[in-house]
Amino acid sequence: MLAARTRLVATSAAWGFLAGSLFVCAVMWGYGDAIASFAVRHRLQVPRGAVDQWNGGLASPDGPVATSGSLKPPGPAAVIKPASTPPAELVARNLEIPVEGVAPDQLVRSFGDRRDGTRAHEALDIVAPRNTPVRAVEDGTIAKLFNSKAGGITVYQFDPAQQFCYYYAHLERYASGLVEGGRVKRGQVLGYVGTSGNAPKNTPHLHFAVFRLTPERRWWEGTPIDPYDLLR
Repeated sequence: MLAARTRLVATSAAWGFLAGSLFVCAVMWGYGDAIASFAVRHRLQVPRGAVDQWNGGLASPDGPVATSGSLKPPGPAAVIKPASTPPAELVARNLEIPVEGVAPDQLVRSFGDRRDGTRAHEALDIVAPRNTPVRAVEDGTIAKLFNSKAGGITVYQFDPAQQFCYYYAHLERYASGLVEGGRVKRGQVLGYVGTSGNAPKNTPHLHFAVFRLTPERRWWEGTPIDPYDLLR
């Protein structure tokens, strides 16, 4: 009799824990936009991997970003190496934070995080309310406007010397008048924070990446650089 009662109590506790967990996940899923807005208003840092956690723990790999010299992501056996020292020439440019209203101390390093359990993130996620303006980090040229299944609505911008590429992904939409080949100025609005591509639908954020171009200057190819070190 005692053993049966003990099993009943244990089973009830387990079901209670499961129900509570499901409730928390549901709340986080439904209020992702509100969480993002609250975090920005109160200058809260978003913990590493929070974008995935707000999506109920599901992985949310970002769009096509140059990785180790090519577009292809590393395989299951790939080793994620720490970010190297940022190029001094880029640090000296004092790049603008690409999301309006976000301060340097709100940024959280996520370059070395894993996506899908194997792939390096190699970018910076900046959480902000949907439709927050996304601005060019410096002067340059729009190399490519691209809509992909992973990155959604994206912008590839070359710097003035065409040595580096800036990648803005998961946009809600482009800014009016933005065209490939067009010149842009530092601070110019390129688009707006959103959840296009495979971003968690209730957690709007900008996936921002930087990479050094190869001599061929292909917009999809280059060596990734940690944006966190350039914006702090």
